Amino acid sequence: MQWETVIGLEIHCQLNTQTKIFSGAATAYGAEPNTQACEVSLALPGVLPVLNKEVVRKAVMFGLAIHADIAEHSVFERKNYFYPDLPKAYQISQLEKPIVEHGQLDIMLDDGTPKTIGITRAHLEEDAGKSLHDDFDGMTGIDLNRAGTPLIEIVSEPDLRSAREAVAYMRKIHAIVQYLDISDGNMQEGSFRCDANVSVRPKGETKLGTRTELKNINSFRFVERAINYEVERQIEVLESGGRVVQETRLYDADDDSTRSMRSKEEANDYRYFPDPDLLPVVLDASLLAELQANMPELPEQKQQRFLEVYGLSVDDAQQLTATRAMAEFFEQVLAQQSLPAKLVANWVLGEFSAALNQNAIEVADSPVNAERLATLLLRISDNTLSSKSAKQVFQALWNGTQSVDQIIAEQGLEQMSDTGELETIIQQVVAANPQQVAQYRAGKDKVFGFFVGQVMKATKGKANPQQVNQILKQKLS
Repeated sequence: MQWETVIGLEIHCQLNTQTKIFSGAATAYGAEPNTQACEVSLALPGVLPVLNKEVVRKAVMFGLAIHADIAEHSVFERKNYFYPDLPKAYQISQLEKPIVEHGQLDIMLDDGTPKTIGITRAHLEEDAGKSLHDDFDGMTGIDLNRAGTPLIEIVSEPDLRSAREAVAYMRKIHAIVQYLDISDGNMQEGSFRCDANVSVRPKGETKLGTRTELKNINSFRFVERAINYEVERQIEVLESGGRVVQETRLYDADDDSTRSMRSKEEANDYRYFPDPDLLPVVLDASLLAELQANMPELPEQKQQRFLEVYGLSVDDAQQLTATRAMAEFFEQVLAQQSLPAKLVANWVLGEFSAALNQNAIEVADSPVNAERLATLLLRISDNTLSSKSAKQVFQALWNGTQSVDQIIAEQGLEQMSDTGELETIIQQVVAANPQQVAQYRAGKDKVFGFFVGQVMKATKGKANPQQVNQILKQKLS
């Protein structure tokens, strides 16, 4: 039997406010346990939540970016459940009247065609604390620093049909929240994570299959692996005559599998009801107009500008605008010197990106800043360096503090571009190899590479390749 995969994602994105959603406690990452847990976080008797206006602004900006309906009137509700890291025994969230509904965005499929993914809703809610099981022998510790941290939960329609589509959608959301500067999107710190609802059904069937929910996956790679494993598991269950149970499952990255966590709850299990301590959120037209007028350039707009202004290829423009940090770095390098955009794109996407990946660091932490890279590329552009020598200089820049020109001088990497000197060396190479000259003139064009190699050997790799090719063709013809 042929099976179709159906996937919907629930992305939990931490908003980058300085304080929590309903209190003035700090949200900084990495603080000592429970040092950022105020009276509201602890749910002490008599304390009342006060809504942080900034989280509303950030949620509206996201809604505008995905062309969604922004609710002029939205309501906070209590989602009731007991867990040790939730002192109130309920989470303040939104269900019936979320602040954002009915959005969409386009992703690019592997074959280059776009696909529109519906976004059901994006609602505001508070995060819970964290249970620490590994630090205490036979006990669990509770850290409430995260309790009350503002989140926006972004719920897609079940429009995704493969793990790769799910990752493409998740990456697009990740890029949007960073471009909007409403979240740092740091997946290692838990600022951006997702739950994946996965089911399978026979191809041609319109009724949805029974779904399982994969909880709290915090990397693109693990999302893809978890979904692929779960799809195979469900198909195996169905083809062996069993039935898929609706449940919540955890993904174990160590053995690349999912395991049952608990039966899946429905909305009515949480006994949602409007929070009596919080007034409805009412947006006025002036706030919406202000936020719309101040929306930043988003990934697709920036990509189009890179195509039109810089003449880049679609592939280069897509890669450069995949993250806000990389796009800004590219333009910072261009702003330093008068350089060909294609040269800058090649280096930013090539040597620079490879070094970031190899060292597992972000653009902001790179030891080679925009000014240093621009100076290096200028030395390629003015023929001081060959492409090969430039890579040596880049490695020295990455590992040290010397300037580009200091490295070139100390390592003797300056390219030989003196036409008279090159003509003399080339004449000597041609004179020393009459047999190869005869072969070339008889039509064996591949022999030309032999002469280039001999010239580069004689100049210890310092000869300007373009000049070598030009002069050699003159001499040999």
